[in-house]
Amino acid sequence: MLEVRGLTVRYGDHVAVADLDLQADEGEGVCVLGPSGCGKSTLLRAIAGLVLPDAGHVTLDDRDLGGLRPDQRRVGLMFQDHALFPHRSVAANVGFGPRMQGLTRDEIDQRVEDALSLVDLAGTGERTVTSLSGGEQQRVALARAIAAQPKLLMLDEPLGSLDRALRDRLLTELPRLLRELGTTVLYVTHDQDEALALADRVAVMRSGRIEQVGTPDALWRSPSTVFVARFLGLEHIYDAHIEDGIATTPLGALPVAERTAGGKATLVLLLDALRIVDPELPRRPDEIELSGEVVGHRFAGDHLRVRVRTSTDVEVTVPIWRRDAPRLGDGVTLAVDPDAIRILPAEPAATPQAPVSPTPTRQ
Repeated sequence: MLEVRGLTVRYGDHVAVADLDLQADEGEGVCVLGPSGCGKSTLLRAIAGLVLPDAGHVTLDDRDLGGLRPDQRRVGLMFQDHALFPHRSVAANVGFGPRMQGLTRDEIDQRVEDALSLVDLAGTGERTVTSLSGGEQQRVALARAIAAQPKLLMLDEPLGSLDRALRDRLLTELPRLLRELGTTVLYVTHDQDEALALADRVAVMRSGRIEQVGTPDALWRSPSTVFVARFLGLEHIYDAHIEDGIATTPLGALPVAERTAGGKATLVLLLDALRIVDPELPRRPDEIELSGEVVGHRFAGDHLRVRVRTSTDVEVTVPIWRRDAPRLGDGVTLAVDPDAIRILPAEPAATPQAPVSPTPTRQ
């Protein structure tokens, strides 16, 4: 339904988007995930016709959008800076798109009511946007984008300024609403949780290029590069040397799949790779054991992130339920799930990104 081919956008000598390809099917939600400055917002603006690309093509329903004005593209864009009409009412802002589409007054009012209810702003239609907080203005911008019901809806950091409770509710309700409308959605965010909750597929972007595309589960289980692994919040990433099915790492010698090529590599442990062994529970026969000492705790809501210094003097983090927490100084045994080990090509370590807090597995 949406196809971007070879898209390149330059600002002087800076290449913001570099020969980028991306597709989205009818009714699909695709999220472009990446750090600030990687070109995500420029990609949206080029699709919307607000930025002219230096090369490449964008088609929507097999219609080439090149040369069309933004208002001719049947594309909706929620700007990161909201871009609301400052002295118009909330209802006038939200109803702008439906009004431009020639809907009747009753149809416009219904669209406005439904969109404001979704973002928890029911009853605010008569207020001016200048009387609202920054988070409320962001919700009005989101409601305005939804109310227009475009063929392609593009959202630039749609939940960035919302409080936790409303953000969590919209992470559940927004995909359902958009599926009901049959809208194809292209999201942009730097938040891993948001991307994985909202999207059918996630495209990880780096320096103007797409690094990897896949379903949320596929990305979590099989990151293809060190950059993707780090950006998704995986923190246990080590240089390794592989020989005869054994990876020599700072954690010690770990067995890997026999088909893994020998030589230098990068070893990645997935979020559920490590657990603290409970001696009263059965063990998997193929688990790998590491010994260590508890050196720290970090509170994370209903669970703790426990720091363990292994016998090879490497610190690792293991999420556990609070009631199961060992004490500082306790000796523990860690089990490594061999199915949660990934081997990637050796490459220079990327700048670490802030890791997400994984949900622990019960012991």
